[in-house]
Amino acid sequence: MAVKFKLRNDDETYGWPLISLHWLMAVAVFGLYFLGLYIIDLGYYDPNYKTLPHWHRSLGMLLLLMLGLRLLCRCMDRAPCALPAHGLATRLMTKSAHSLLYLLMITALISGYVMSTAGDHDIAVFNWFSVPPLPIELHHQADKAGIIHYWSSTALIALSTVHALAALKHHFVDKDSTLTRILGITRENP
Repeated sequence: MAVKFKLRNDDETYGWPLISLHWLMAVAVFGLYFLGLYIIDLGYYDPNYKTLPHWHRSLGMLLLLMLGLRLLCRCMDRAPCALPAHGLATRLMTKSAHSLLYLLMITALISGYVMSTAGDHDIAVFNWFSVPPLPIELHHQADKAGIIHYWSSTALIALSTVHALAALKHHFVDKDSTLTRILGITRENP
């Protein structure tokens, strides 16, 4: 086994830009979800009442930027070839799961933005820059977007967990290179 440090994807593995974005986004998605659950129960007089929601919104906006960058990288580079042992059903489930993961991320992030900008509020991203609100206010914007945000985030966590378990199954049971491809590890030729 060898670790390849390359910018572009090849037939065997992903390049480091996509690998880095994959793992940064995975950590961010899970971290934001559990931070969001913690924030729901914060009382007004809690010392973290203003700080943690600010971090959550800021990290969410940075995750949205990373998602845009990741989609751009995916459009500009080919994916590694399908593994020969993966049949049509496995390939279809993989494509469907990846597409649904992207859709759920987009839905969770956009609904979080819509909820956070209700009442004509900007999102100050770590006080580095501000993201302006929508030009129009929607009826019950925060409430409706909050429901969409919660359920799309919960579905994203559930599907991400299944995604991780499937990768572990491929690695430990099927003993194929599904997991090592997204780690940048390839088998050395003898």
